Amino acid sequence: MIAAILIAALIGTPMFAVFAALAWTLYQRDGLDPALIISEMNRLATMPLLRAMPLFALAGYLLAESRAPDRLLRLSRAAFGWLPGGLAAVTIIACTMFTAFTGASGVTLVALGGLLMPALLRDGYRERYALGLLTSGGNWGVLVVPSLPLILYAIIANPIAPAVTIERLIRAALLPALLGVVAMTVHGSWSARRQHVPRTPFSWRELAAALWAARWEAPLPIIVLAGIYSGRLVISDAAVVAAAYAILVEVAILREVRWQDFGRIARDAMVLVGGVLIILGMGLALTNWLVDQELPQRLLAAVRERVTSPLTFLLAVNFFLLAVGCAMDIYTAIVVIVPLLVPLGQAFGVDPVHMGTITLANLAIGYSTPPVGMNLFIAAIRFQRPLLSLARASVPMLVISLLVLGLVTYVPAISLWLAR
Repeated sequence: MIAAILIAALIGTPMFAVFAALAWTLYQRDGLDPALIISEMNRLATMPLLRAMPLFALAGYLLAESRAPDRLLRLSRAAFGWLPGGLAAVTIIACTMFTAFTGASGVTLVALGGLLMPALLRDGYRERYALGLLTSGGNWGVLVVPSLPLILYAIIANPIAPAVTIERLIRAALLPALLGVVAMTVHGSWSARRQHVPRTPFSWRELAAALWAARWEAPLPIIVLAGIYSGRLVISDAAVVAAAYAILVEVAILREVRWQDFGRIARDAMVLVGGVLIILGMGLALTNWLVDQELPQRLLAAVRERVTSPLTFLLAVNFFLLAVGCAMDIYTAIVVIVPLLVPLGQAFGVDPVHMGTITLANLAIGYSTPPVGMNLFIAAIRFQRPLLSLARASVPMLVISLLVLGLVTYVPAISLWLAR
């Protein structure tokens, strides 16, 4: 029976169904009451952090549906386009922030690719570089609040390691994300010089016009980030502010989203969140079985027999998570991997908050890692290019991201300084 369920997973059966079938089979086999599976869905309603997910998702979908991406892109270009590699920096910043609000760099690729690809080519960037930049440019946004994977990691890890609160994890992930963005931006500047891309002259008039055009959307990330990092807003408050602000601006003031379309947009956002919640509920049921069978303790004993150094352990974790990030969507990966990984990390002296930044960074990079990273397939469809060409184009950004990942992994202070 278990073999049949695993085969079903390989041929594309939805993961919530796979988790539910696995949990049901294992519970029955070991004499546990399968009704406990349903109780996990009830337990989700008592998790305060989950209240933030639907509201952040709604805010992201509303912004994506309006012309906000065009205005924010114009503002970024006016502010940074005069730098060497200015449009590359604009692309990275725009993709990072959009990924933070949508929770998936693949969505960013679809939403912004049509705007940014022609602009990069028009400015003189080679197609191969532009493809690699767009395929990987938004990955570090997974570590920036209000990213849904960031919130989900805290929900899964907190019962195992109470030190992992969403506020600490948000602070811990900020510097690694900035480091990743800065590293890719520096590479963009170097690439622009090599490709002899001309600079865009700076214009105070254009900056003022872009600021005025984006006067409603530009304050939103500042309000959310400043509120959370200053401690004035907890994550659920920030979600309410983000959703209310997006509705007020895009529906009531700018009227780029019609009231008739609001229901459809809200439905699409809730379908995403509902899918995550179903996966989470079934995943928690499976996690309970793993705990009941003492699998984490047995896995820890097996790992300790073969790995004795924390440095070696972290290296193995990185290879493992990159492979998982290629093969599995980030929400499923977090639900499946985190309950096993956090206790292992604690046994080797790795702070669970630090493990959170390592995990999220790996899974984000895995989206664009050849040969089977999900973003490669999305980009192949979006830009109608062969998968192999996109894999080659992504290699420079992948190397840069891996170097940053190495720093984040082996220099815990990058993650823990703000968290403390």
